[in-house]
Order: sequence, then C-alpha cells, then structure tokens
Amino acid sequence: MRHGNKLNHLGRKSAHRKAMISNMACSLIQHKRINTTLAKAKALRVFVEPILTKSKTDSTHSRRVVFSYLQNKEVVTELFRDIAPKIAERNGGYTRIIRTGYRLGDNAEMCMIELVDFNEIYNTDRTKKTTRRSRRGGSSSTKETVVVDSTPTDSAAEAVVEDAIIIDEAPVAEEAPVAEEAPVAEEAPVAEEAPVAEEAPAAEETPAAEEGSDTTEPASDDSSEEDSKEA
Repeated sequence: MRHGNKLNHLGRKSAHRKAMISNMACSLIQHKRINTTLAKAKALRVFVEPILTKSKTDSTHSRRVVFSYLQNKEVVTELFRDIAPKIAERNGGYTRIIRTGYRLGDNAEMCMIELVDFNEIYNTDRTKKTTRRSRRGGSSSTKETVVVDSTPTDSAAEAVVEDAIIIDEAPVAEEAPVAEEAPVAEEAPVAEEAPVAEEAPAAEETPAAEEGSDTTEPASDDSSEEDSKEA
C-alpha cells in the first residue's frame, strides 16, 4: 500500500536516485528527448520543470541554482542560451510523455519524454497554401484547379485568387489560328502571270526603222551619182 507516500523511491537510495534523475535531466536538455520507463519519466518531469522555469531569468543567481541541481557547466550554458528563449512564452508544461509500449523481459511500461517546443512534427504552423494546376485539353481551353487549406480565408484573399485565375486563363492568344490561315499570300500567283512583259516584241519590230533607213540611203546615192554626172 502507498499510505500517502508522494515520492516514488524507484527502488533506490536517495543519493542514487538524485544522481540518476540529475543525469536524466542533463540528457533531456542535451538531446531534447529520451526513452525511459514511465515511472522514471514522471519523476523526471517533477524534477526538471522547475529548473526550466528558473532558466527564464538569466542571472548569475539563477545559473548557480540550476548548476547546483545539474552539476554540468555545458548543460547549464545550453539551457540558458538555446532552451530558455524558446520556452519564454510558455507558462509550464514544458515536457510531453508519450507511451511507447512495454519492455521485453520485465514488461516495464516504456515511454518517450521530450521538450514540447522542440518537436517539429506537432508544432508545425498551419498556413494557407495555394496550389495552381493547369491542364490543356484538345482545344486551347485551360482548366484551373485551386487547392486551399480548410483554414478560413479573408474575402480579400479570395478576390486575389479569383483575379489570379482570370489572369491565368489568358491563353486566348493560343486560340488565334488566324496566323495559320494566312496562306492567302501563297495564293497570289499574279506575279507568275507576269509574262506580259515577255510579250513585248516591240523591240523586235525595230527592223522597220532599219528598212526605212535602207530606203533613204539609196536616195542619197542617187543624188551623189547625179552630182558626179553634172560635174
């Protein structure tokens, strides 16, 4: 029977028990989480949480008090430099105990004790994420899919998302096959029908002028012959 005993002796004398819990507290501060039995984890939580509260006040007196419990200078430095700024806004409840089953052999209940503010899985900030996925079908139509978290959004943010969708639906320029229907320029064989210039044999009809010159030239010969006869 317990008979109202508040302290769990953990099957050890006082000196052994204090040294063991102090070492476990140092390991918890260094590694941020440790695996141990459930009884030891509950005893450790009662021991380490007042020390974490004391570390919020960074003074020489606080450091000396914490050092009297932990007996490790490196751990005290890490506690005041790294852990204290993270737990500054938390009022107690610095540790979390997660049960992990039973140990093979003595069937002792095991657990993991960790610092709450250093768990990256549970402390992820939920922020609104917007993802746009567009797929183009056989025609040039564009389908937009907007995936938003279940967190409530402002009307202004929704208006911005709608504007973004309208801007993304601008592939109307792709629906303009007019440029492809431009073979009208190719249907202009008028330039090929230009052999009209070749039908200009006017230059070949110039022998008429030459014939005229031939007819006039004999006249000059006759006049010259008449002049010679007169002489």
